[in-house]
Amino acid sequence: MINPDFLLSFLLASFLMAVAPGPSNAFLMAQTFANGRKAGMQSAFGFALGGVVHTFFAVIGLSAILKASETAYASVQYAGAAYLCYLGFMMLKGTFMPPSCEQSDKPHVTTNKNKNVMFHAMMTEVLNPKVALFFIAFIPQFVDHSLSSATFQLAFFGLLYPIFAFPIDCTYIYFGDKIAQFFKNHPNSQLWIDRLTGIVFIALAINLLL
Repeated sequence: MINPDFLLSFLLASFLMAVAPGPSNAFLMAQTFANGRKAGMQSAFGFALGGVVHTFFAVIGLSAILKASETAYASVQYAGAAYLCYLGFMMLKGTFMPPSCEQSDKPHVTTNKNKNVMFHAMMTEVLNPKVALFFIAFIPQFVDHSLSSATFQLAFFGLLYPIFAFPIDCTYIYFGDKIAQFFKNHPNSQLWIDRLTGIVFIALAINLLL
């Protein structure tokens, strides 16, 4: 059983946090700009799956290790930053590759389109210790210990957040795709979109370490 007042407060707080610009929204927009609406949707699904993984960790108590151990936190933090740097480097590297003979007279088209985007998004979410701390610091505030099992309530709110945030992510994707279509109508714009995407990924890695 869930306290209705706590549920309403959780939904309001979740809405504000999902709408506020942040690393996840930047990742969504970057993927949408570079690879289109489909890649943006795959990213949103990946973030939702990452939320499910963090909920599982929070419920069984593994996320508490990150909060208690500075070494564990730093290890996951550096792993996540390194992963984002890798994605950004590969994106930038692709924009400096010489075009093939067949494409030499055509505008640049990214070679990374829709390739493992969902997995990349999920791993970006899972390897973000700030997200783990969000689940173990934010969600327990809405647990009513006078009602049903705290474990059930943690699982409920933890799974509810990615479900609630998903349509908000879709809104970002929709408008991001509209903006991207405008730029893609210009020659070689995809080249600069891919380079911007790579820079965004590297900037997210730096932000993760701050």
